[in-house]
Amino acid sequence: MEKEFRSILTQIGEDPEREGLLDTPGRASRAMEFLTRGYHQTLEQVVNEALFESDTSEMILVQDIELYSMCEHHMLPFIGKCHVAYVPTGKVLGLSKVARIVDMYARRLQIQENLTKRIAEAIQEVTGASGVGVIIEAQHMCMMMRGVEKQNSVMKTSVMLGSFRDDQSTRMEFLSLIGS
Repeated sequence: MEKEFRSILTQIGEDPEREGLLDTPGRASRAMEFLTRGYHQTLEQVVNEALFESDTSEMILVQDIELYSMCEHHMLPFIGKCHVAYVPTGKVLGLSKVARIVDMYARRLQIQENLTKRIAEAIQEVTGASGVGVIIEAQHMCMMMRGVEKQNSVMKTSVMLGSFRDDQSTRMEFLSLIGS
């Protein structure tokens, strides 16, 4: 990958031998590995058996999880927050694991719509919840830095599974709790 970044520098008209760029191919390569580290993680590794017996059947919400991802179309960042809620059926997920699941899927190339779906399906798979709701709000650098250059646009996506899809009151409780 380092060789490819060196080639990119040359192709955009830069001199990879100039002082400020000497270490850039290596740094850019390491940065890309970090930004896409989700490809090297599995759901099982991330959850790490942090699933606990519980008799609660009320909604659990983790709100405002910071999110950093990259779009698959331009490989530019999109940055925002994710809200994840689920209604447990005997098992609850360790709190930090919700954020780790979001991060694992976010650290891959994709579109926001698919990211939202992957997170919801993963929470459903791990917890066996009767319902899962996920909303992502993000700003996309591909819209801000290039193309239409709209600085204040925010994209919101949602996926509702189970009771969040089928029961209007569950959906409304979720939306009310996150202030939407």
